[in-house]
Amino acid sequence: QLPLVESGGELVQPGGSLRLSCAASRFTFENFNIGWFRQSPGTAREGVSCISNTGSRTNYADSVKGRFTTSRDNAKRTVYLQMNNLKPEDTANYYCAASRDSDCRFPLERSWGQGTQVTVSS
Repeated sequence: QLPLVESGGELVQPGGSLRLSCAASRFTFENFNIGWFRQSPGTAREGVSCISNTGSRTNYADSVKGRFTTSRDNAKRTVYLQMNNLKPEDTANYYCAASRDSDCRFPLERSWGQGTQVTVSS
């Protein structure tokens, strides 16, 4: 079982919404900041959002600010990414990863899940 497991990705029309989930196992989830990242073929991995261990602070990439919201429920050991007003440019494989730094700049390599595919197309 992977430390983090992403789910919720689907094919969705532009303007639609999805909620991605990142479920944790085998580590002290509440001690870590959790970042969402995305990558499409031929592109570098892009940071999407970051949420602090308590959920009190969040950061977002400019490209998703105002459209995406990340939250967490530590009791359920799950982090969410609510994605609204989706655009074709949001199409990517979405991953979550744990970080000790508050900006999720240095995700722990062993924490990555397999990702979940989000495709935004009409």
